[in-house]
Amino acid sequence: MELAYIPSPSRGVIHLGPIPLRGYAFCIIIGVFVAVWLGNKRWIARGGRAGTVADIAVWAVPFGLVGGRLYHVITDYELYFSEGRDWVDAFKIWEGGLGIWGAIALGALGAWIGCRRRGIPLPAYADAVAPGIALAQALGRWGNWFNQELYGRRTDVPWALEITSSTDGRVPGTYHPTFLYESLWCVGVAVLVIWADRRFKMGHGRAFALYVAAYCAGRFWVEYMRVDDAHHILGLRLNNWTALLVFVLAVVYIVVSARKRPGREAVVEPGAADGDSGDASGEKKTDTDADTDGGKTSEADAGTETETETEDAAEDTKESRDEAESARKG
Repeated sequence: MELAYIPSPSRGVIHLGPIPLRGYAFCIIIGVFVAVWLGNKRWIARGGRAGTVADIAVWAVPFGLVGGRLYHVITDYELYFSEGRDWVDAFKIWEGGLGIWGAIALGALGAWIGCRRRGIPLPAYADAVAPGIALAQALGRWGNWFNQELYGRRTDVPWALEITSSTDGRVPGTYHPTFLYESLWCVGVAVLVIWADRRFKMGHGRAFALYVAAYCAGRFWVEYMRVDDAHHILGLRLNNWTALLVFVLAVVYIVVSARKRPGREAVVEPGAADGDSGDASGEKKTDTDADTDGGKTSEADAGTETETETEDAAEDTKESRDEAESARKG
């Protein structure tokens, strides 16, 4: 008998009249807002403009959702295209099923398009949003809790997850809450990237590569614990191999990039600094113009005073001559 466990919600959707509020979608939306908020703060600290992260996210987020869904559908195609399945379910993203590998790949493509339109280097943008993406994943994993999916092996530990649903082959019982393990790991990844970026001034995409490598390390052991159906290659789940390959690529990128382009970018958003200096220049120009106008006024006043003095002197001289002439005649 289990003395303690994490209960699963009785349902993953609440209806407000005709509007369904799904826990899975809600977790993803909250994660996106957190990622944009934190990314914006980091972008401004690097010298960029406020709002740029959100503008580029308009491209990155939709691409990421499409990529995540495509990866899931392709790697688990039997859930949608095998006998007895309805292929329309492939479009029901609210029922769960987003592959982070596809989300990052196509999300990066969307971000590249947004960065290119604004003349911003993609690596610098990726470095700014990396911790936020990790936190978005931490929040998004709770969507699996709402859907009672992606849990681990059976266990009776105090933090075990209780599964009550019996649909789609589930067997009610208590299991390792792998969604919670991955969520906590992602929070740790975010903290690691923020610390390393401050400590080592990481640039040119290396902070993002550190996030990728750290996430893959955790995803490998979390994936190894899961018991849901998956394709296997040489005894390992497909996502284990993906995590291993992406981890190696991320580490290689960090090493090579540090050698070729040490330090970080001096300018992350062209023209961002000019906006502030432009105001100062304008004030300086106004002061200069004022000084110039004042100088011209002073010169004009001085000229007027000189002319007046000359006229007075001429009148005095004429009066003196008239007095002298009168005295002579008298």
